[in-house]
Amino acid sequence: MIQRIQTIYLILTFLITGVLVFFIPLWTLNNGKDFYFMQDQFYTILFGLSTMLTIISIISYKKRQNQFVMGRLNIILNLILLGLFVYRSLNLSGETLAVSEKGIGMFLPIVAIVLLVLANKAIKKDEDLVKSVDRLR
Repeated sequence: MIQRIQTIYLILTFLITGVLVFFIPLWTLNNGKDFYFMQDQFYTILFGLSTMLTIISIISYKKRQNQFVMGRLNIILNLILLGLFVYRSLNLSGETLAVSEKGIGMFLPIVAIVLLVLANKAIKKDEDLVKSVDRLR
């Protein structure tokens, strides 16, 4: 399980979506306070679903096809999360009192998407290898 490269990618994705978001703020509000994902219930649900999909994908390493599908769903979920972050950052104009400064936490879904794409690529490669060995039998 751990010797497969896609498991390493999935563990890194878990660290980003499940652990790192607690320590890195998404953005800084105009009053100087950091805004973490836990302060908005919708972001908490999306990050929780992404983390849960990653954990289930790590556990189901014997079912490569299900792992591949969960990776795709997780990519879509992170794209939605990234879209919400971009919408929020573009929706607020510079003249309002709610002006905020973007934090590095807004870019965590991008890193998670890249890692998930790499994991899906490795899962597909394993699946093709197993299918080619089955043809020889």
